[in-house]
Amino acid sequence: MLPTVILVFSGKRKSGKDYVTDIIQSKLTDEMCAIMRLSAPLKKQYALEHDLDFDKLLDASEYKERYRREMIVWGEEKRNADPGFFCRHATSGDDAKKPVWIISDARRKTDIAYFKDVYPDATRTVRVVADEEMRTKRGFVFTAGVDDAESECGLDDVKVWDFIITNNDDSDVLNNHITIVTDFVNSKLGVALL
Repeated sequence: MLPTVILVFSGKRKSGKDYVTDIIQSKLTDEMCAIMRLSAPLKKQYALEHDLDFDKLLDASEYKERYRREMIVWGEEKRNADPGFFCRHATSGDDAKKPVWIISDARRKTDIAYFKDVYPDATRTVRVVADEEMRTKRGFVFTAGVDDAESECGLDDVKVWDFIITNNDDSDVLNNHITIVTDFVNSKLGVALL
């Protein structure tokens, strides 16, 4: 069964992508909606090959930050060999049976291209934006080799997004943007159920 809607999210570090995608999933329900992280298969394989703690690589810990730069280089090598490698792995589990997929961490044009090519009717792009001041309040510190690498900058020059969600200190704006996205998804689900 093909998904009805795929929301491909991107945004800078500490923009709040995970926070926003968690809210959207809660509004759409766990039964209908799965969050899939492209970084999860990358981190799992990296942890296996380098004898690291996979669970700690998934969270927002200092542990992950310690290995981030090396993971980026390793991931680039994998992507260069097969651009859809992590996209296919992220969407191959039981969650793929749900009608709504949230891809929470697209970082490259090849990530977006994969979903648009394989699932053209279902895929919509979402950019989460936050002012640098807000990102800094959330713990962002510029790191050379990370914040100036393709993994953080690969989508900076994309000008057209299906949805933009502003995640600063204004809950009304955030909730309004989230409602626009969830209303769209619910409209698609309603049509799919007819």
